Amino acid sequence: MKNLFTSESVSEGHPDKVSDQISDAILDAMLTQDPDSRVAVETLVTTGLAMVSGEVRTDAYVDIQETVRKVIRDIGYTKASYRFDADSCGVISAIHQQSEHIAMGVDASGDKAQGAGDQGMMFGYATTETPAYMPMTLQYSHELLKKLAHIRKNTTLMPYLAPDSKSQVTVEYDQNNQPRRVDTIVISTQHDEGVDQAQIKADVKEHLISSVIPAELMDADTILHVNPTGMFVIGGPHGDTGLTGRKIIVDTYGGRGAHGGGAFSGKDASKVDRSAAYATRHIAKNVVAAGLAQECLVQVAYAIGVADPVSIHVNTYGTGKVGNDKLAQAIMKVFDLTPAGIVSRLKLKTPGFLKTAAYGHFGRDEFTWEKLDYVDEIANAVK
Repeated sequence: MKNLFTSESVSEGHPDKVSDQISDAILDAMLTQDPDSRVAVETLVTTGLAMVSGEVRTDAYVDIQETVRKVIRDIGYTKASYRFDADSCGVISAIHQQSEHIAMGVDASGDKAQGAGDQGMMFGYATTETPAYMPMTLQYSHELLKKLAHIRKNTTLMPYLAPDSKSQVTVEYDQNNQPRRVDTIVISTQHDEGVDQAQIKADVKEHLISSVIPAELMDADTILHVNPTGMFVIGGPHGDTGLTGRKIIVDTYGGRGAHGGGAFSGKDASKVDRSAAYATRHIAKNVVAAGLAQECLVQVAYAIGVADPVSIHVNTYGTGKVGNDKLAQAIMKVFDLTPAGIVSRLKLKTPGFLKTAAYGHFGRDEFTWEKLDYVDEIANAVK
């Protein structure tokens, strides 16, 4: 029996990702004017409507209407036929002041360090499977949709493409859990009316698959499904209501490793749901890059209002060069895992979160938490 694993991704035009991007665009706009902004913004999108709500504390003034419309426009929802477009959709804002009780627990005061913005557990993961230290299944799922968006926005190769799309990649692994081949690829892409599905499949095969998936991983038995329902004209927020934070597995590791359950988008870095997930990815990636394991999962847990994590756990799935407990001790020695320490180390008061809100928060060198800048320190700490 084959040893198969599958991950999926969704495009920037998927309704949930539209919501994520709007929430993070509002966060970026507030951080640009006030780096100490406290932001927790949720977005709902549906036919002809975008609604933002949440709690903020900021000295910034943000034009919510224009911020929302710019995100929608940049994604590509600019046609009235989509039943959701940047110029005609309604925009409702129900953002209000952050609770003073939350602020009391989170803010530093006197000798009291900045506490975690909520309780919970967060995970970071890394693997040697790809140069980006990400699972191959998810890496290719993201890359397929990024390429599809590039084709839609910058070429005339597939002029019928619309913004909403999904991908899924299944990889076959050998008995040592190393990738052997790509077994199945699924691409579902929204398109204009009147386009022949055979033409879409041929174009996907020629212009998309061949430019993303290495030929040596494909063979005569690789299966390709394109728009398996037969048609995908009605899509985006008109086809399905979108909400911030519903694609957390797409955002992280595609089902590999683990996920604590908290979403990222729309939250400033005082929320450890976001900042500690970035910090643990940074740690796990540096551990693997240091040659201390082929695969590494790091978990931390926090109590609201308390600065230091209540626990740290490491699992190298039997691939570690040293024991998991020794790695955990080294991590605690090297890394400051208080919220303030994480924010400072990873520069999380700097705007730029909108870029994270589509095609994954991890495996992209442009982010501070992807840097391999602690390889030597973590290696020395375990000696």
